[in-house]
Amino acid sequence: MNDIIKKNVGVSMIQILEGTVFIENKELFLKKIKEISDGKSLSIQAFDADKIAGKEHLTFAIEKAIESFKKGKNVANDLGKEIMLYAAGTRQINRAVKIGVHDGWNNIVIVAVGDMIDRSVFYEISPRNVLKYDGSKNNVLMDIFKISEKEIEAVGADKIPELVLERVALVDVMK
Repeated sequence: MNDIIKKNVGVSMIQILEGTVFIENKELFLKKIKEISDGKSLSIQAFDADKIAGKEHLTFAIEKAIESFKKGKNVANDLGKEIMLYAAGTRQINRAVKIGVHDGWNNIVIVAVGDMIDRSVFYEISPRNVLKYDGSKNNVLMDIFKISEKEIEAVGADKIPELVLERVALVDVMK
C-alpha cells in the first residue's frame, strides 16, 4: 500500500493502507482479515474508500472508537466494528456495513489498530491514493450521512467533509 500512517494513540499503533482490489468473495475476504488478527493485539477493518470523506474523517472515527473503548462506552464488542460505527456516523451495525467493502472492484482502505501488520498479507491490493476527498464522493456521502440539499445550499458542497465529521461527532450523543 502506498500510504501508511503510523500514529500512537495511547499504546495502539494505527496503520491505514489504501489501494484498489478486486474482491471475488466479500465473506472470504473478511474472513481472511479476521484470521490475520486472531490471536494478536490487532483489530483490522476494511472500508469502501468511496464512502469515506478523507483521512480526517477516518482518523477522527478511529480516535473516537478507541476513546469509547478506553472509557467503557463502546457499543460493539470489537474495536474494528466500533470504528466502522463511528465512521458511518451511526450506532446501528446494519447501517454501518454500508461503508464496508463489496464484491467486485473496490477502492479500499484497511485500518489496523494494535500490533504492526505485515503489509504483504494484502499483496492483492494495488497501491493507490483512494482515501482523499473529492467532489465525486458527494452524492454517496450525502446519502449515507443523510445530508440534505438544504444543508448544502446553506454551507456549500465543499463543506461535505465537515458535515460528515459532525455526524461522526454526534454518534456519542446517540448512545
